[in-house]
Amino acid sequence: MLTAMRKVSTYFHRFVRWCYDWMIDMASSPHALFFLALIAFIESSFFPIPPDIMIIPMVLASPQKAWKIAGVATVASVLGGYFGYAIGVFGYELIAKPILNFYGYMSQFQTFQGYYHEWGAWIVFGAGITPFPYKVITIASGVVHMDLLVFGLASVVARGIRFYLVAWLLKKYGEPMREFIDKNLGMLSVLFLILLLGGFACIKYF
Repeated sequence: MLTAMRKVSTYFHRFVRWCYDWMIDMASSPHALFFLALIAFIESSFFPIPPDIMIIPMVLASPQKAWKIAGVATVASVLGGYFGYAIGVFGYELIAKPILNFYGYMSQFQTFQGYYHEWGAWIVFGAGITPFPYKVITIASGVVHMDLLVFGLASVVARGIRFYLVAWLLKKYGEPMREFIDKNLGMLSVLFLILLLGGFACIKYF
């Protein structure tokens, strides 16, 4: 078991290093924002890797574009959230149910529906600003037909706070953070993997 975890950690570190180096290289290219928008959009409905992994090297490479990068990520993520919402509304049996089953969430879904009627906005906000899998919440919001305006506002605020805060920190402490990330990317990739898996694990105990 320990050996398997080490292998996963090693492969994930290689993947993060490749993404980091690739994004540093392409941050100044005309396609960087497009790929960021694409990742931010699909992450809100089904893709497991959050857009932060692209925001960080992009802002480090081009700190003068920090606010634009955060803005693109925010808009694309919110739009992707509405796509996830639509999956919940129109594709529950065909798409939403298999996705919720994949994330191990169906057994708690009835209880979750009750929570949504009272705490819906806060649930969306919490998922949007933390490592909790945002895609599960956007789909579930559609399933329970959460008010679209409330859903949109909670998404904009949460995603905006998260991405603009990351951009601000990188813009303000860019060079020291670049050096820190370069030296400690292995440790950071493991921490990122733990947070990612921890977010999915939280679903089972929600």
